[in-house]
Amino acid sequence: MQKKFNPFKNLVLDEEEQEIEDALERGEYVSVPNLEESKKMWKQAAINTLKKRKAKSITLRINELDLEKVKAKAAKKKIPYQTLLGLLISRYADDELSISI
Repeated sequence: MQKKFNPFKNLVLDEEEQEIEDALERGEYVSVPNLEESKKMWKQAAINTLKKRKAKSITLRINELDLEKVKAKAAKKKIPYQTLLGLLISRYADDELSISI
């Protein structure tokens, strides 16, 4: 009789995978009572999140001198100044950039 191949025999888990495996063994995960309804809910949440990632036009009043400085810095980086402003806003929103007020 030929031995059956076991793909998990020499499997090495990284730290995150091991934490998940340990949690499974401790019974920390439970089955979802209505899987199809839950999948629909999470799918809609993902769709809503993706929709919010689309660009939105805004009107913004900015000091003329500040705008010229931003345009000059953007030109040095060879990117449109709107892209630079969008990047600054995005980084601030994601707590990757802080300001003192």
